[in-house]
Amino acid sequence: MVAGDFRAFVAGTAGRLLYVATLLTSEPAVPPGAHPHAQRLLAAALGATYARWDRLRDEDPYAHTRRELAVRFARTAWRYHRGRGGPLSRLTPAERLAVVLLHHEGLYVEQAAALMGLSEERVEALCRHAVHTLRSTPRAAAS
Repeated sequence: MVAGDFRAFVAGTAGRLLYVATLLTSEPAVPPGAHPHAQRLLAAALGATYARWDRLRDEDPYAHTRRELAVRFARTAWRYHRGRGGPLSRLTPAERLAVVLLHHEGLYVEQAAALMGLSEERVEALCRHAVHTLRSTPRAAAS
């Protein structure tokens, strides 16, 4: 039963989680399959979730997987320092993580700060700088 429940969870959330991973690694989302770093990152996060699946109990599996994704990205952020042409490629890894958690995933600053291991003020500053950078990017350079 555990495997079936996990398969249903993956079927329902893998697309969104892959998009989150793609934003974090700053790989272009097209053509399909052109984001191997994001796929590896997501596979590792889903593997960790599957390993704890029967112990999650009342915990939201999506939140657990998102946390695994964020932590694994932060641990390996040096690999993603240089953008790979994705929409957030001009941002640093920390800025990408802050923007994705706050604006794409809709977390509160307190939640994002706890996930990132930073103060709320630092997360807000990272996000402000990231948004300023994205807004000041000419359209031609952003695409």
